[in-house]
Amino acid sequence: MEAPIDRGRAKNDRPGIPAGLKTRPCEGCLLLNKNPGRTSFESLFPVKKAFATGKVCHTGTLDKFARGLLVVLAGPAVKLASRFSGCDKRYRATVKFGEETDTLDPEGAVIAAGPVPERAALEDILPRFTGGIMQAPPLFSAVHVDGVRAYKLARSPSLRPGVPAGGSAKLIMKERPVTIYSLELLDWTPPLAELEVRCSAGTYIRSLARDIALALGSRAHLLSLTRTAVGSFSLDEAVSVSGPEDAGQGSRAGFESEPELESLRKALIPLNPELFARLGISCLDIGEKEAAAVSHGGSLRFLEGRAPEPPGSAEMSIPPKPAPLISAALFHGGSLAALVEKKNGVWSYGYVASGHSTLRRQFV
Repeated sequence: MEAPIDRGRAKNDRPGIPAGLKTRPCEGCLLLNKNPGRTSFESLFPVKKAFATGKVCHTGTLDKFARGLLVVLAGPAVKLASRFSGCDKRYRATVKFGEETDTLDPEGAVIAAGPVPERAALEDILPRFTGGIMQAPPLFSAVHVDGVRAYKLARSPSLRPGVPAGGSAKLIMKERPVTIYSLELLDWTPPLAELEVRCSAGTYIRSLARDIALALGSRAHLLSLTRTAVGSFSLDEAVSVSGPEDAGQGSRAGFESEPELESLRKALIPLNPELFARLGISCLDIGEKEAAAVSHGGSLRFLEGRAPEPPGSAEMSIPPKPAPLISAALFHGGSLAALVEKKNGVWSYGYVASGHSTLRRQFV
């Protein structure tokens, strides 16, 4: 008999991985305090190392110069990213009036200047930017334009269809609706203004600073930005990982401390009823027979008359957003079995736990 072919170590059997992680799958949510000088993608490196998996995602990008809360999902929980990315956000921003940069942040080149406004004028203008507004994303952003990220087009206009190599074309970002729930001036030390903003998902604080300045006949850019909350999740709950302020160019340096990696492992929040309640999703306990049916994508008729309306959360949005879907998290024996949705009277699977692929089959 031929000897079995050695196809190398399994991903979870690499040297240096704690023994418990070699057999225990990780799945859950991690609240991470992102350092400035590191992209959101780079900030995931220590999480991937701590849990020995590449199946990790964040649920809302923070710019490289920014700091603050990143909600990170690990393991099969990455399929739930949309449940977190739609949460409202809270920021603290330092706006520098008098100069606008091409990136609208401190890393860009100054492209325009204007007079520094008076405090009274700034306070008077802020209500105009509260509520539902139309906002154009920054040129240097991850928004797709003609199938290409806007920041790539800003750097290389020839990537746009119809623009020859070496050519140029002015990129116009389309406005889109966003909601500013609250906008408060915390401090004014000319030319710097410190603002606290609570806003809907998809809002660019860089664009908000630009538009406020233009309305005042001035120019501005962000000097610093801190995300302090995502929905009901607060920066105060987040775990930090030290390292160089600027990891730079995808560098993974500074993530070698085992105590810090262990702190990430301990901070992982399991997919439990408390977590889903913070997302405004109702939780239901189901029996063994129902759990077996769910694990195979079986009929959801047993939910008729049982699933309550989502509890909602004052921390999710003000005012509450319209909910086209009724969602419920199904638990069996304390473990998540599935996330289900009801639309137009029809129940469907949004997520099935226990290693099953996400299902989208509908059952009446």
